[in-house]
Amino acid sequence: MEVILLEDVKSVGKKQEIVTVSEAYGRNCLIKKKLGIEATPENLNNLRLRKKNEDKLAQERLDEAKKLAEEMKEMSVVLKIKAGEGGRTFGSISTKEISKAVKEQLNLELDKKKLVLDEPIRTLGTHVISVKLHKNVTAKLAVKVQEA
Repeated sequence: MEVILLEDVKSVGKKQEIVTVSEAYGRNCLIKKKLGIEATPENLNNLRLRKKNEDKLAQERLDEAKKLAEEMKEMSVVLKIKAGEGGRTFGSISTKEISKAVKEQLNLELDKKKLVLDEPIRTLGTHVISVKLHKNVTAKLAVKVQEA
């Protein structure tokens, strides 16, 4: 019996895969627990249409991320931090503060988890940080740190 899986099933297959299982296992376990549906021509067609739609949406998200990455090349964010003699700063700037500044200054929603900082910024000047917009797209953002 062929079954289209609706969920990932351990040792059987992943979501939206077509797998061949025994008649009893398919009817009594997979279909009864709503983990899969029978692979009829109608259900196969629905699966094909669903996959095509998901691919289209994924491509649109990728294109949007690439466009935003191009726009971010010219963008910069200014943050102020207290500093003492010789340009030594008190404290540091983290991804949370950068994310908040981007929202206020550029009207962009960037999750702090998407900002890639090896270590918090502790010096004055311009720092270029990476922003993960998509699994295949990484943008650069200039962060200017000035004395308060």
